[in-house]
Amino acid sequence: VVYVFTDCVFFFLPGLGFCYSIINGPTNVTVLAGSEARFNCTVSVGWVILIWLSNGNPVLTVISSQGAVETSDRFTSRNYTSSSGFTSELIIHNTQLSDSGKIECSTQQPSENSFAFLSVQVNGSLFIKNSTLTVKKNKTVEIVCEALGWAPAPDITWMTNDSFIDKSRYVTQQSQGSNGLHNALSILTLTPTDTEILTCLADIEALPNPQNATVTVIFVNSTI
Repeated sequence: VVYVFTDCVFFFLPGLGFCYSIINGPTNVTVLAGSEARFNCTVSVGWVILIWLSNGNPVLTVISSQGAVETSDRFTSRNYTSSSGFTSELIIHNTQLSDSGKIECSTQQPSENSFAFLSVQVNGSLFIKNSTLTVKKNKTVEIVCEALGWAPAPDITWMTNDSFIDKSRYVTQQSQGSNGLHNALSILTLTPTDTEILTCLADIEALPNPQNATVTVIFVNSTI
């Protein structure tokens, strides 16, 4: 006999009766490629089986009677039990750009699922070709900053000494690279009146601090 009450299903069989559900599902995570990503899923007391899926593919199963069944070194788990329920923590090791997408926690008997999204980002390279540049009085110069192999395309900003430069003074173009990566080219137009240090900054969400490249512009007060 089966009785259904809201989101719980009661099975009454000889010697068997249970009701469990997902209390807290996973939340969205953004990480840099090569690092770990962690997701938690908490189910109520009486759970039987919990399945983790990545983009629709089962990657790890946890069974109450025997623990985690791991089929790949890249997908492992840690388990936590309390009086209110059971928490499975999915750990994705050495994350890759292809891991981005839907991470799902699913139960059986009754079937229920909760999902979140994983965003794996790539920290590419950033450089300005010249570390120093000499500019004479009344001369305008273009300084090029290049970002290669990023995902997603980075936000580019410029600073002079400790101040941000107005966006109207530089132009940034983005292009599609290979293997799902992106490139960006930012050109700053400058007419120096003094020697200054210019910094190009590239930022994506997963970076704790923007990556930067600098150039010292040496001002020569002479038209000769």
